[in-house]
Amino acid sequence: MAQITITELTYLCAGTLFFLLACIYSYQARKKLIHWSLSIGCLSSAIWLVSSGLNVQLLNFTATTPLIIELLRYIAWIFALTATLRFLLHEKIPTALNRLAYGAMFFAFIVIGFHLSYKIPEEEMLVNLSCASLILSIAGLISVEQLYKNIDQNRQIKLLCLNLGVLFIFDIYFFTNCLIFGAIDPDLWQIRAVISVGSAALITIGTVVLDPRSAESASLSFSRPIVFYSTSLMTAGTLIIVLAIGGYYVKELKGDWITVIYSLFLFIALMAIMVVFLSSMARESLSVLINKHFFSHKYDYRIEWLNLIYRLSLPTMPEQTNMRAYQAIVDIVKAKGGAMWLRDGNQYVMSYQQDIQFETPPPNEPIDSDFCTILRKQQWIFVPGSIDDSTRSKYNEYLPLWLRKIPKVWIVLPLLTEHDLFGYVILTRPKVDASLTWEDIDLLKTVGRQVSSYLERHSQAEQLMESSQFDTFHRLSAFIMHDLKNLIAQQALVVQNASKHKDNPEFFEDAIQTISNSVDRMNGLLRKLQHSDHAEIRPLKLQEVLIEASGKCQDKKPLPTLRLDKGAGTINGDNDRLVMAITHLITNAQDATKSSGFIDICVQTTQNNAMITIADNGEGMDEDFINSRLFKPFDSTKEGKGMGIGVYQAKEIITQLKGTLSVESTPGEGSTFTINLPLTKTATK
Repeated sequence: MAQITITELTYLCAGTLFFLLACIYSYQARKKLIHWSLSIGCLSSAIWLVSSGLNVQLLNFTATTPLIIELLRYIAWIFALTATLRFLLHEKIPTALNRLAYGAMFFAFIVIGFHLSYKIPEEEMLVNLSCASLILSIAGLISVEQLYKNIDQNRQIKLLCLNLGVLFIFDIYFFTNCLIFGAIDPDLWQIRAVISVGSAALITIGTVVLDPRSAESASLSFSRPIVFYSTSLMTAGTLIIVLAIGGYYVKELKGDWITVIYSLFLFIALMAIMVVFLSSMARESLSVLINKHFFSHKYDYRIEWLNLIYRLSLPTMPEQTNMRAYQAIVDIVKAKGGAMWLRDGNQYVMSYQQDIQFETPPPNEPIDSDFCTILRKQQWIFVPGSIDDSTRSKYNEYLPLWLRKIPKVWIVLPLLTEHDLFGYVILTRPKVDASLTWEDIDLLKTVGRQVSSYLERHSQAEQLMESSQFDTFHRLSAFIMHDLKNLIAQQALVVQNASKHKDNPEFFEDAIQTISNSVDRMNGLLRKLQHSDHAEIRPLKLQEVLIEASGKCQDKKPLPTLRLDKGAGTINGDNDRLVMAITHLITNAQDATKSSGFIDICVQTTQNNAMITIADNGEGMDEDFINSRLFKPFDSTKEGKGMGIGVYQAKEIITQLKGTLSVESTPGEGSTFTINLPLTKTATK
């Protein structure tokens, strides 16, 4: 048996790739993604290439066999292209195209039947094959053009059409040369093998990388920078290197330089396909390269917008709102991780995080900080890593110190509503493409506004629900107050009439004591339910407020311990409301702590701020409870013993005083509530 040449090996490799394509297309056809005829077309090309690679002399073929295999390949592809067009359009295709396809296939069968029926001289065989192949190549090229023109949003099919078009165009040139010179040109025969393996490799890579279900735009265009600079320099450099190596090889070793080129090309093609198959990173990088340099825009805005609206319109639980909003942004820019801060009173609080590392828990950001002001007024997208870009790093000096310590931060995206900054999102670098162009900036700003609108609507819906609950509560209170007023009037009358029985001292004392206690209790309940008193803002000594609040909690264990800073300072507020807020927090700590535990109240003051901590070693709370239930009204864990508005009311009172209330807790270890209040100027002495 003769040794297989590099040209025959190239044909075998191309045949192997087309056989692999046939398997992939068969799998996609089972999923109803493409028409099954494409796998038949690939299989016919595989058989044709393998037969050419093994050489007809090795298999002892007759002269008719190569002609039959060649023409059957054209028949299979013309049928596959026509059937695929009908399958993807979901409608009848033009009659002229049908006639062309069936006419070409009928012509091919006539030629095959004629050669099977009659013994054709070998010198006429090439002429007949060339004429028939020219006609079928032109018919195949027309079928490719019709499929390419009518399929707008299937990149995989577009790439297939481009490569089949290259094969058919070269076939026209190849068989025209055969007719002119009456023989097969060995050089063109070798080039045909190279073009076949190159097209097979490109189609295979495209089939792996491009999703046939994708509805992204497939309008092809070429990026001017990549065409002019990258391609020119790469092609020139590669050509110089190959020619230099080939020239050296020919000069020193007297070898066949075309063999070196073939071997190098085959090795690179096979290695590229192997990398694409085995590495998801390589597939994603290749997909970015194709989208960036072969399509007119980086994004298909219609598809991105529809996907965004679809995600944000899905039904969701209130606790999943932040997660869904964050995910909608990440799915577009393919960021690896990030976190989202939303406005809560006078500060921005981290409300969601995913796949991001913090050296220390990030603090809350005040709404009047320079960082938030630039996000709000300049509508600026921060790019912390853009050191070399003076435009993108324009305001980077205003980035908070804690944010700069986060590794691999890519961008800071503001979530802007019509009038204000609702929050912001920090995203880490994507795996593949971290470049930012005007397309990315414009798309991110639009997505940020849409997401902030989504979050604002959900926030307003929650506030409306809370308002509705309070309305229900107030209506209930009205009924209770009405009953209580009547009861108080009756009891007061009993007290008045009891004076007539002053001759019975025991009855008189017992009745007066019982009724008086009842009146006192009901009046206290009435005051709590009425909530009609107005706040009386005046300077308050923080030390006296804490002592009063602690004194109201001495009837339960564990007893709170109070540690005051010297000169605890003065604040402006309503004494009764602030005492009530602190009392709520101490009482809740007592309810969650065993009598043998502790409750520690500590105060620390600076020049302008007072920090009050209420720490216990009770049951503690998990993060989910803190984020979704702790500060929600009418959500109580005391099983009928509470109305669930204590912590909510405490936070509202503290926020009205321009302060903040935060909590740190670990289940089974205890909780620490921290109140920050601004001191009055008189406290800075």
